[in-house]
Amino acid sequence: MRIKSQADFFSGVMFTSVGGAFAIGATTYTIGDGARMGPGYFPLMLGILLAVLGAAIMFQALVVETASGDPIGKWAWKPLAFVLGANLAFGVLLGGLPSVGLPAMGMIAAIYALTIISSMAGEHFKLRDVLVLATILAAGSYVAFIWALKLQIQVWPTFISG
Repeated sequence: MRIKSQADFFSGVMFTSVGGAFAIGATTYTIGDGARMGPGYFPLMLGILLAVLGAAIMFQALVVETASGDPIGKWAWKPLAFVLGANLAFGVLLGGLPSVGLPAMGMIAAIYALTIISSMAGEHFKLRDVLVLATILAAGSYVAFIWALKLQIQVWPTFISG
């Protein structure tokens, strides 16, 4: 059987793989039933739904004819590297890295780093615009997580907050 849309087919493969992995991973938790849901119930149902959706997309890519075959383009390595690096930097700055002696720098520094690094993935970079966006995100996160939800998250680095 010939693949008639490569982009749709491999999107379906990705959805099926991720959904299947979530569903399998959810089975390590208590599932429960619809009336008494356990912690694994929602990830299991979501994983199954995603896997079924992916299978439907793969089936459609095998059945529905497209004009050009929707070929898959080259990997976008630069955006991929910057987005993954931004998330890695966010995690390290938010929680620190005690194994190498790097202290947590707090939520505000982590949000600024996340915004600046991830914005470098695009084609156009304006530091002023990125700093405005980071400031809005940091203020919104402070209001939502610290002020409204009262979560115990380190906001500032220890050398500032003490």
